[in-house]
Formats: sequence, structure tokens, C-alpha cells
Amino acid sequence: MTDTPRTDRNPWAVFLIFLQLGLTSFGGPIAHLGYFRDEFVVRRKWLSERSYADLVALCQFLPGPASSQVGIALGLCRSGYSGALAAWMGFTLPSAIVLILFALSVSSHGDALPPGALHGLKVVAVAVVAQAVWGMARNLCPDKPRVSIMIAATCFVLLVPSLSGQVGALVIAALTGLLLFKPQQGQIHDPLPVGMSRRTGVVWLAVFFALLLGLPFLKALFPSQLLSLVEAFYRSGSLVFGGGHVVLPLLQAAVVPAGWVNSDVFLAGYGVAQAVPGPLFTFAAFLGASSSQVPTGWIGGLICLLSIFAPSFLLVMGALPFWESLRRNTRTQAALQGINAAVVGVLLAALYQPVWTSAIHAPQDFGLALVALAALMFWRLPPWLVVFGTGGLGWLLSLVA
Repeated sequence: MTDTPRTDRNPWAVFLIFLQLGLTSFGGPIAHLGYFRDEFVVRRKWLSERSYADLVALCQFLPGPASSQVGIALGLCRSGYSGALAAWMGFTLPSAIVLILFALSVSSHGDALPPGALHGLKVVAVAVVAQAVWGMARNLCPDKPRVSIMIAATCFVLLVPSLSGQVGALVIAALTGLLLFKPQQGQIHDPLPVGMSRRTGVVWLAVFFALLLGLPFLKALFPSQLLSLVEAFYRSGSLVFGGGHVVLPLLQAAVVPAGWVNSDVFLAGYGVAQAVPGPLFTFAAFLGASSSQVPTGWIGGLICLLSIFAPSFLLVMGALPFWESLRRNTRTQAALQGINAAVVGVLLAALYQPVWTSAIHAPQDFGLALVALAALMFWRLPPWLVVFGTGGLGWLLSLVA
């Protein structure tokens, strides 16, 4: 099936195309980018191979979920602001709805899910994060300086286990990157089909920074549970470099110490998030629906979902008009190399605390995590099958223990 250029510029058509991807795109952000390339470069020819590579580079440069941002940018370039919204809704809502339903079932019928199965979901999170750390380290830490930055960031975050420690590690890494790295001037690629002026981009970037800096002041001036939720999830969505898995330590620092979601439910939800298609950031919908804050349930889930994705919209719309000049700036590239190495360290610290310490209590837990890791990395089983299989094995182990 192929669409004519005229019909697939309609926002409704964009929504249906991305809805199909949102229902079938298993495998995480790297797999999502492969699905997008096949759909929009090979099949539909919305843009050239080189333009698509540029778009991916931009979204990897920006904080936030790269695959979702590529989808937002594709919708924006194809059908304007309504196309960006349609693309995001189609790709995001299927997994968000499933995770909210799971959160409501745990909240209302927690006893219906055996404790052993819940523990199995926590164990599979160990395997998933370990796989992410390994894959990101191979790509983002290919030499001794970046391995050193990764290790230093891990130690720093473990010594300063708070959001300020994570942000501080990224800032120090950016400065270190400026001093250590001298990237080569890149070649000029095909320009992206962006119908926005730089002035419009400045407006969107100003809104992004106004919310990032202003929401904490609003929360202090007008204390409320709603503002607390919005500020926490907007901040988390604004500070994530390196992909969806890196949001884990930011969200954990935001919701678990505050008592909004307990650690067991947090890790169980994170495990289930691996079994659904679409972006990992929809984990925010699970947390909002599970939160002890008001609002909760469906409304809480949707508020947290919108809050964590809002920075992605603002950054994509703000950065697209500037990308050609940004990508040629070697100082920007040098800082980003340091940041990318540090985010691997932040995720490695999260692998230990809270993921490992909350899930691995006995030899059988370690064995179960090892089996799940092998299933993901070497046997190449689908993530959803690994998640449900590990949950089932966790339940069986609890019966014989």
C-alpha cells in the first residue's frame, strides 16, 4: 500500500500511519529508528536518506527520547503542527493506554498479581538496563577518554545520589568534552524540509526554558500536588540525554524518595514497559496513574505523559530551524561527546541503585536476571516475550522457594 503525496499530508493520514507503527514497533529506540527509515525513506519517500540521517542526528543531539522526537519532526515537516501532534499521538497512545491499565490493575487488584510475578518484573528490569548500558557504552564510549568520563560519572552519581548529582555529572562532562575532544568539521548534508523561520524557533526555545526555569518557582509560590507532578515530569523530560532508558534514574529520583510511587511498583512498571511497543517514555503514564499524588488514575497518567513529552515538542520545533548551523559547530559536537559518555555512567549507576539492589536478593534472582539478559542479547527473543516469561518464572520460583 502506498499513499499519494497529497493524501498523506493530511494530519489524519499521518495519525493512522504512526498508529500502525505505535502498535507494532517493538524493540526500543534503535529499532524504532529502523522502522521509521523503512516506512518514510524507503516506502513513502517523504525525505531522502541523507535528510533522514540529519534528522536522526538532531534528535540524538537534543535531550529527550530520540525516536519520539524523530516522529514528531517527521509529522511537523509533513503536515505542520497538527501533523506533529498526530504523529506523536499515533505512536505514543497505544503503549500509554496499556501501561495506565496495568497501573490501575495493580492499584485496585494488587493481590491479583502474585508477588513472585511482580518480583520477576523487577528482575527483568536488571537485564533490560544492563543491555542498554552495554549497547550505549559500545557506541558512545569507544576510547579511553570517554570510558574514563563514563566511570567518573558513575562514581559521582553514586556518591551524590540525587537529581543534582546527575545534572552535575552531565555539566562536568560537557566541560570536559570541550577540553578533550576536537571533532572534525562534518560535511554538509541535504537540508531538512523545515517550513519554520528562526524567529519561530526562538519563540519555542524561549517557551521551553521559561517552563524549565519557571515551573520550580511556580511550585514554590503555589504549592500543589498537580504542579509538583507537572514540574517533576517536565524536568525529567528536559534533562534526558542518550535515550529512553536514561529517564529511569531521573524518574526514580523524582517519584520514589517523595513517596509518590514505591520502589517495588516503580520497577514492576518499568519491567512491563519493556513489553509494549512504542516509546519507553510512556512509562510516565504508568507512574502518573500509580501515583499517590492527586490527580491519579487516567487523569494523572495523561498529565504526566503530556508533561514528560512537552519538552520534546518544544525542543524539536525550536531546534529544527537552527540545525544546519548547529551540526557544523565543532565545540557543540565536543561537548556532546562528553555528555553522551556521562549518560552511560548515569545509567550504569542506576543499574546498581535502584535496579540491582531492589531486585537481586538471592542466587536464584541473579540466575533469572542472567537468563533474561541472554534471552535479550544472544537469543534475540522479543522483549515482550522476555518480560512475560521472566514474570512467569519469578512466580514459579516463589512457589518452590
